Amino acid sequence: MDSQVISVKEFVAILNDTLVFAFPSVMLEGEVSGYKVSQGKWVFFDLKDDEATISCFMPIYQLKVPLEDGMRVRVGGSPKLTNWGKFSFTARTVELAGEGELRRAFELLKAKLSGEGLFASERKRALPLYPKRIGLITSGTSAAYADFTKILSARWGGLDVLLADVAVQGASAPDLLVGAVRYFDELAIPPDVVVMIRGGGSLEDLQAFNTEAVARAVAASRAPIVVGVGHEVDTSLADLAADVRAATPTDAARLVVRDRSEVAAALDGHYRRMDTVLDRSLAANAAQLERALAVLTRFLARPAEQLARLEQGLLAWQSRRLSETRSRLQLLERVLASYDPRAVLGRGYAIVRRGGEVVRDPADVPSGAPLMIELAKGNLEVTNR
Repeated sequence: MDSQVISVKEFVAILNDTLVFAFPSVMLEGEVSGYKVSQGKWVFFDLKDDEATISCFMPIYQLKVPLEDGMRVRVGGSPKLTNWGKFSFTARTVELAGEGELRRAFELLKAKLSGEGLFASERKRALPLYPKRIGLITSGTSAAYADFTKILSARWGGLDVLLADVAVQGASAPDLLVGAVRYFDELAIPPDVVVMIRGGGSLEDLQAFNTEAVARAVAASRAPIVVGVGHEVDTSLADLAADVRAATPTDAARLVVRDRSEVAAALDGHYRRMDTVLDRSLAANAAQLERALAVLTRFLARPAEQLARLEQGLLAWQSRRLSETRSRLQLLERVLASYDPRAVLGRGYAIVRRGGEVVRDPADVPSGAPLMIELAKGNLEVTNR
């Protein structure tokens, strides 16, 4: 029987259908060779081992890691025969194989971004002294989240924490981290500060924070951003791009808010210093007045003309001194007012007491216990339920 005659196009289509059926998704590992980018849109390279070579192709937007010849990678995709009769591998994902390759890619991307000024100290912003809204990017079930929120509550408390619960590891993590930063950027009322954290792990575990997309998103954050990834010795590209790098997630909490007890102690010290300054100022003015009275006494026996001149000079001197003293007292009053804890109550905060003691942890208050809430304009008596 004669064989069925088909067109070349049909033959290529049949072969590709067969390849898709037999190999819908394949993961290859080999060494990159002949890497190039065409028209800023397409990536071409060969993947080879000791015995074979295959050509690979992919859109550049799908490439999440920096590549160069000689790198060992894992490429996920499917085989395909082109209409020109060339067999190639259409790549969908590229992963670096081994810590050495991860470190090599890290250094390549670090040099690139550093050359663009992405890590420059002059572009970094200071954190707000007393933030009210904090945007938190991490896994909501992680130890990093638990540690951060625990330290945050212990140091200040009563803050509005907006959680972007995302994966911090795996293929989807970079896109989720970038999306979380953009989510906070697009809020009508953005957070005062954004915090991105995760716990420790291997270089591969932390790879999401070493991607170009995440580093650029961190650098472009609308609000000042703190990044605390891994252990103290770990430094990711996201850390370098952040306004402030935290050594650990718990360190991030310490950097974002001040300790209430330290603030209270500082205020008390300022009050004492202001009292001392006022006492010294009043004592100095009293001494100057005594010297002026002594001069006046010596001139009382002199002619009326000299006495008149003395009176005019004394009045002018008194006027100047009173004006200077009044200005200093007004300045001191403004300084004292800026440290008045009641001003904090005036911004909507409250102090909760039980039996005269300040309540710091809800767990310390049994159900049914009476509580006193101090507000800016009075107190409320409530019962814990």
